[in-house]
Amino acid sequence: MGRLIGILLVIWLVIGAFAAYQRGYFEDSKTNCSETSDIALNIVAGPLNYVGLNPKVKCADVNVNTPKPSK
Repeated sequence: MGRLIGILLVIWLVIGAFAAYQRGYFEDSKTNCSETSDIALNIVAGPLNYVGLNPKVKCADVNVNTPKPSK
């Protein structure tokens, strides 16, 4: 039974990686927090993408909230 669950988990993650590939997440070599989390979430969500779900994660942009250096 454990082996079957392991095989199903690997198949689930492969389908999720393929879904992320189809969405073009692996085309850009420069990523940010939001894109990295979207990739991970798409891989974990896997087959759910094919029933219409579009998982997204919102991250705070580090560059927007950082203070400016004093003169």
